[in-house]
Amino acid sequence: MQTRYVFVTGGVVSGLGKGVVAASIGKIFQMRGLKVDMIKADPYLNVDPGTLNPIEHGEVFVCEEVWEFEPAPGYRFTIAEIDQDFGTYERFLDMNMHPSNNITSGQVYLSVILKERVGSYLGRTIQVIPHITDEIKDRIRRVAERSKPDVLIVEIGGTVGDIEAMPFLEAVRQFRLEQPPGTTALVHVTLVPYLSTLGQLKTKPTQHSVKELQSMGLQPDVIIGRSDRPLPEDVKKKISLYCNVPPEAVFSDPDLETVYELPLVLERQGLGRYLSKLLGITPEPRTEGVREWESIVSSFLSARDEVVIAMPGKYTMIQDSYISINEALSHAGASLGVRVKRVYIEAEDFEREPSRVEELLSQADGILLTPGFGARGVEGMIHSARYAMENNKPFLGICFGAQLLFVAFMRYVVGLRDAHSTEIDPETPHPVVDLLPEQKVAVFKGGTMRLGAHPVKIRRGTRLYEAYGSELVYERFRHRYHINPDYVKLAEEKGLIVSSTDPSGRMVNSIEIASNSWVVGVQFHPEFKSRPGRPSPIYRAFLKAVLENKKKSL
Repeated sequence: MQTRYVFVTGGVVSGLGKGVVAASIGKIFQMRGLKVDMIKADPYLNVDPGTLNPIEHGEVFVCEEVWEFEPAPGYRFTIAEIDQDFGTYERFLDMNMHPSNNITSGQVYLSVILKERVGSYLGRTIQVIPHITDEIKDRIRRVAERSKPDVLIVEIGGTVGDIEAMPFLEAVRQFRLEQPPGTTALVHVTLVPYLSTLGQLKTKPTQHSVKELQSMGLQPDVIIGRSDRPLPEDVKKKISLYCNVPPEAVFSDPDLETVYELPLVLERQGLGRYLSKLLGITPEPRTEGVREWESIVSSFLSARDEVVIAMPGKYTMIQDSYISINEALSHAGASLGVRVKRVYIEAEDFEREPSRVEELLSQADGILLTPGFGARGVEGMIHSARYAMENNKPFLGICFGAQLLFVAFMRYVVGLRDAHSTEIDPETPHPVVDLLPEQKVAVFKGGTMRLGAHPVKIRRGTRLYEAYGSELVYERFRHRYHINPDYVKLAEEKGLIVSSTDPSGRMVNSIEIASNSWVVGVQFHPEFKSRPGRPSPIYRAFLKAVLENKKKSL
């Protein structure tokens, strides 16, 4: 059938969980046996989020594929780093998203400006309307042509009223006019705050947000109210009256124990039927699809035991910095019947008060050393790896965390006390972690790391092989630095195991410590491929080791 389009906008404040709502809508259509694809339009001027600080913007997600973005003839840029919402899309829909599905203002303006430079617009004055808006619409249509979905969901980043988002909203207005009637729908997600002093949910912010949207020529077809509690009928009717939508077009998005429950909550309220009616598509979900998702949700809700995982890192002040890691831990925990309590530890605290390392880490059942870049907090992270090695604490290091595990091993087991990464200390006499050879000639920072999925050749008899049960897997990478192979032989003499490499055997992809404790570091990011109901093998193996170690200590 002809592709239907669902546009999702957000109002009042950012961070509402608009991406979860968009993914839930996708899941609702998937339950009806429809092919779904998703786009995220990000208004920031970065070409991709790869150079953004996680503290400012949250996690950078990495795709399976690498996309060669050609904004104009003669210009090419590599893109595999995309917005964190794509991780949500992949987890809900159990599909790999393409990098071209992330449309940023940076990509759009770069395309238009470079096309102007090469003469594509000769004789014309380049303007936001029509050139920028046409480029946005063209990108949306190209995704539809490439994947040919039954339903394409387009989430517009930011908040209605942001200056940066205006060209995207104008493009949506034009797009809806150009499409045949009944082939598009607009869903607006907005905050409905509860004022405890009054004991009331307030709809005024939603009214103002919708009025702002209407001022841009956009009338929402559906309003989803985000609140800490379900919206009662009187509040829904008030939103309906003042926002010009039928009462049955107002839906509630309350706080839930697990975000994966939201598609079922919205489906029970009738969102699937309402959108299907608007778009003229199959009205009823397939029983098997609903039951499968209900089973997955039940696994999260039924877990009763708890394990505590300490997560030392550099970006702990915003949990979205580690959203895929958090979800991978939850997926693995649900598969093992346990809940995972995360204790975020700011690595700089260890540098100010080294004595607190044992106090904080001893209370955890396991340690996950997080990814990152730069010198801040590094010594605290190295202390965390040392503690795990010396105290038989189950440990998983991810990317930067694996590199710092190797630094700790070389310092405190091998005895090279000045060992370091050249990222942190370019003059170290023992560069046990160094730039990848191809990175030494890279000029641009954006899109030049080792990105996307690469083959991982696993050594039999290792903890990694025990987790994956295969000698060859594909995992996603995002790094410039790597474990220096020149130091591997020296490390192996002291009990380090290289459990996987690239097919050539030269590039180290993971390491382990030959001991009774479960201490593993992986250069790749297995969390990006973890799914509810199908957790990452290495995260599941880590939590299984945590559980076994906890039982021994009881």
